Amino acid sequence: MEPFPRGKAAIVSAATFGIGEMPDYSAIDLGAKAAVAAVAAAGLQLGDIDAVFSSFPSDFFGLAAAEYLGIQPRLNNNNRPGGSAFMTHVIHAANALATGACDAALILYGSNQRSASGKLVAVPRHAPFESEYKARYPISSYALAAARHMHEYGTTREHLAEVAVAARGWANLNPEAFARGPLTIEDCLNARMVSDPLSVQDCCLVTDGAAAIVMTRADRARDLVAEPVYVLGGASATWHNDYIAAMPDLTVTAAQESGARAFGQSGYQPGDVDVLQLYDAFTLNTILFLEDLGFCPKGEGGRFVEGGRIGPGGSLPVNTNGGGLSCVHPGMYGLFAITECVRQLQGVCGERQVPGAKLGIAHGNGVILSNQATLVLGTGDTL
Repeated sequence: MEPFPRGKAAIVSAATFGIGEMPDYSAIDLGAKAAVAAVAAAGLQLGDIDAVFSSFPSDFFGLAAAEYLGIQPRLNNNNRPGGSAFMTHVIHAANALATGACDAALILYGSNQRSASGKLVAVPRHAPFESEYKARYPISSYALAAARHMHEYGTTREHLAEVAVAARGWANLNPEAFARGPLTIEDCLNARMVSDPLSVQDCCLVTDGAAAIVMTRADRARDLVAEPVYVLGGASATWHNDYIAAMPDLTVTAAQESGARAFGQSGYQPGDVDVLQLYDAFTLNTILFLEDLGFCPKGEGGRFVEGGRIGPGGSLPVNTNGGGLSCVHPGMYGLFAITECVRQLQGVCGERQVPGAKLGIAHGNGVILSNQATLVLGTGDTL
C-alpha cells in the first residue's frame, strides 16, 4: 500500500456561508467569508495560516484567495480536476503538514453561480466524437451512463428517484439547505425530462455558496478544538479527461481505485462507515459510487437504495446535508461534502445528526466521471 500519513493531520474546523442566493457577493467574497469563519472556529488568526488551497472559477492562477485574505503563505495550491479538487487538496495538505512543509492549511471555495448566471455554465469544449450529436454538457454524458447502467443491470428511473427523495429527506432536516419541502418518487417520475433518462429532479441544484476548512498537524489539533477530525486515508485516480466517449465502461468509475486505496490506508472497510458523503451532481452518481466504493456489488446500486435505505432512518446515511441535489451546488460541490462529513463527526448537525458517528467518507467526482477522490475521516476513537 502506498505511504500515507494516517492520522498525522486533522481537520479542526469547517464552515459554510451564503448557501442559496447571495446576489451582492462575488465568488471570492463568499469564499473569504467562509474562510474567516473557519479560521476563527479553529481558534486561529489569518496570520497563522501558511498554506492556502483554493479553486475559484475565475482565478486561473490560484493566487487571489491569499491576496484577498492578506495571507502570504509558504505553500499555495489550486489543483483543479473539477469537483473532486478539494479532496485532493486535503490529501496534499495532509502530506505537507506531516512533513513540516506547513503548519496550518486553509482550503476554501466560493461561487456565485446562481446569482451570476442562474444556470449551469458549460465550458468551451472540443470533443470531436461527441459534438456532432449536439449533446448537452455535462448532463447528456451522465444520461448516457445512466442509460447504460439501466441496460446492463436493470436499474430503473424509480431507483434514481429513490436517491433524490433520500437527499430531500435529509435537506428537510437541514436549515441551510436550499431545496426543502416534500418530494416523492412520483414527483420525480413526472418531472420535466432534461436528457433522457434524467429529469430535472435527477440533476443537481444551481446555487451560490462557499465552504472552508482548516487543517493542522494532529499533535496540535487537540489544543485548538475539542473534536478534531483525523485524515485516515486519501487517494485520487484519473482514468480519462472530460469526454464520456473515453470511458471504456460507462458503468465503472475510477472510484474503484481511489476508494480501495483510501480504505487500505485507513485500515477500515466500507462496512465500518457511519456516514457517507458522495458527490451527487446527478442521481446516477450516488448509485455508481455506492458500487465502486464497495458498499454494494456492481449493478446492485439501484436495488441497494430502495426503501429509503440511504435517507433519514435508513441503514446507511448518505449525503446527510441534502447533497448537491437538495442542499447546495455552486458549480462544484466537493468541499461541501467534506464540511458535512466533518460536522457529522464533530456531532454538531442538530436534527440530522447521525448518532455516534465516528467514521465517515467524503468522496469527490471531477468533470465527467473523470477524476475520483476519496477521503476516510474519523474521530479520535478511530486512530
